[in-house]
Amino acid sequence: MNDIYSVLAPYYDEWNAEIDYAAWADGVEAFFCKNENGKVRDVLDLACGTGRMTIELAKRGYDMIGVDRSPEMLDFARSAAEKAGEGISSRILWLMQEMTDFELYGTVDAVISCLDCVNHLTTTDDLSRCFSLVHNYLNPDGLFLFDVNSKRKFEEVYADKTYVFEAPGVYCVWENRYARGLCDFGITLFKKEEKGLYRRYEACERERLYSVRTLKKLLQDNGFEWIGAYPAPYEGTLANDEDRLYIAARAKKD
Repeated sequence: MNDIYSVLAPYYDEWNAEIDYAAWADGVEAFFCKNENGKVRDVLDLACGTGRMTIELAKRGYDMIGVDRSPEMLDFARSAAEKAGEGISSRILWLMQEMTDFELYGTVDAVISCLDCVNHLTTTDDLSRCFSLVHNYLNPDGLFLFDVNSKRKFEEVYADKTYVFEAPGVYCVWENRYARGLCDFGITLFKKEEKGLYRRYEACERERLYSVRTLKKLLQDNGFEWIGAYPAPYEGTLANDEDRLYIAARAKKD
């Protein structure tokens, strides 16, 4: 079995093409301005993947650090930053590290983590370790913004369903198995190579459902002040039909 993102890296952005990163960044930036009065300059994008959000915020003048465990995803991120031009790549430091074991050269004004990366930390010990590190590297009153998949997403969208993705030269079957708050994702990917032959790759990953109550407690246990949970990028009032919840907290330090 391979790491899921080493397999999916070349196709990740294409298969997530519906995500409007510019609109998401608008929400992040508006929240920064509302809560820190434009004081946020240095931002960590934790589990940055192919760097779409990292680059989007760099274009808006933020000095970015992109951290991810996958060298393949970071390769795509670096390449995309270089193609963006306008000196964007010079505003970003890329680091290959784990969410539960990362180290920065200094503190930052804000930390973001996008696309349910937090759900991939499947024990409360790992999640608490991540929150502790985020708190450690945030400046006093620094902001932590992240999102998680909702109960509805796990039970109605993931559930025990199978999805098929296709792109030129590649065919992927994604199978979900959900039980007791845990969803296992198994993928089988066929990639076209020389002479028309296809190579088969397999990978697996797991996500855990976390309630807002659990997230709030773990954040508070690790020195954060809870700000809120939102149905859209850091605005609005929660209902019961959200697929994704957006969480905001503030690092309190003596």
